[in-house]
Amino acid sequence: MTGSAQTRWAVITARELALRVPALGAKNLLLWVDRQILRFGQNDKKIIGLVLLAAALSVQAQVVASHAPTLAVPSATATSTGAASVPTLPPGPGKPVARVNGAILTERDLIREEQAIFPYQNIHNGSVPKAMEPEMRKGALQMIIFEELLYQEALREKRTVAPERMKQAEIEFRNQFPTEQEYNQVVQNEVHGSQQLLREKIRRSLLIEQMLKTEVREKARVSEAQARAYYKANPEKFRRPEMFSIQTISIIPPPNPTKDNQEEARKKAESAIKEAKATKTYQAFGLLAERVSEDDWHVNMGDRKAVERDKLPPPVVKAALAMKPGQVSDLIQLGPAYTLFRLNAHIPAGTIPFDEVKAKLITDMQKQKTEELRSALNKKLRKTAKIEVL
Repeated sequence: MTGSAQTRWAVITARELALRVPALGAKNLLLWVDRQILRFGQNDKKIIGLVLLAAALSVQAQVVASHAPTLAVPSATATSTGAASVPTLPPGPGKPVARVNGAILTERDLIREEQAIFPYQNIHNGSVPKAMEPEMRKGALQMIIFEELLYQEALREKRTVAPERMKQAEIEFRNQFPTEQEYNQVVQNEVHGSQQLLREKIRRSLLIEQMLKTEVREKARVSEAQARAYYKANPEKFRRPEMFSIQTISIIPPPNPTKDNQEEARKKAESAIKEAKATKTYQAFGLLAERVSEDDWHVNMGDRKAVERDKLPPPVVKAALAMKPGQVSDLIQLGPAYTLFRLNAHIPAGTIPFDEVKAKLITDMQKQKTEELRSALNKKLRKTAKIEVL
């Protein structure tokens, strides 16, 4: 099976970003948002099985393991060990890596999960970087075990999937494949061409999604009233120091500059200050910064956003205190380099208004609550389960 076909197979629905999407510490990858919550006890971003689909839609995908439930599901009963007895089909392709109450999870399930956590394998020679491999494998194994526990609990609770939802999910799955040939190849390789078994795999994914929705996401919702109460109870967390929002243009000579180097930098800086003084808007100054500035912020229109006063050089602070928003400073020499800046805002020290922090506070509180609920659910399900890592 091709890599793209394997990736498409990993995705059953394009819903609920919370299970799959966020970041194994890769902060701005828009990947792995909630996944780290369960697996490594972290917050922040991760992405999901079919990376292009998830990135394009910004919705959650569900990964389907290569094992599947039987079609006729008898009610689960407790075994002598306290674990739920669940019906299973023979495992799919791949060597067994874990057994959860008798259900086999395979190496293929594990590999798919690693691909969902780290979707950039194609630019890393088709594999996870060696330094990340042990932690990645451990996290992927914990996740597929968690999913299986969720699925088995859904069966125990006799949860069902509405026919219309099943039909919609089947259409979504089919539409992931550009050709009939590719779709048939995947179905043949994964479920021996059985449409019935494919539907059961889709049903499994939807039941996991349903469990997470009712047991985690809905319970993790935070109201504005709850966020406001937290804000009022923790005023110290919402204080900010004095800050200056600035755009900069810097002319930087090479290390250990010669007299000629320094003179050339000075001339460039003097030319830049003339053009900068003529700008009247944020955009005009920013376009000039992109064209002539030599500091790291030139790619962002020179915008350094809001910088705390004590993190700015004293000459910059002195100049900023004498300026009004929209004004451009004179040329300032800092060592061998020259800089000038546009003051966009002077933000006094004080407490950040609730309206400014409300959206992020609600998001952060929901992330924390989600982490706590998932962790508690995982612990609860594991307590009575028989889990063997093979």
